[in-house]
Amino acid sequence: MEIELSSLYGMDLYTDKGVFVGKIEDVSIDIREKRISGIVVRNVNPQLFNIGDKKGVIIPYRWVTAVGDIVLIKHVRRRVKRAEKAEEGGSAFGEE
Repeated sequence: MEIELSSLYGMDLYTDKGVFVGKIEDVSIDIREKRISGIVVRNVNPQLFNIGDKKGVIIPYRWVTAVGDIVLIKHVRRRVKRAEKAEEGGSAFGEE
């Protein structure tokens, strides 16, 4: 899939079950691999991510299933709960 990075900025992000996740604010790029490694999401839906006082989350790009008028990712509700139980803390944006 080939896209312009600037086209992702400001797009709405939803799960494949139609749940709003947030707005894409930036992308994370793996320079060595020459690919997008993640998308930075702000205004995150608190029902999906318990981010506390953090500003947003970084969603791994491998979760993206479609890019069009909106961006779709695999549904994340169970994954996030497992990750919270497995590890406490994380980066300023949270990690996978």
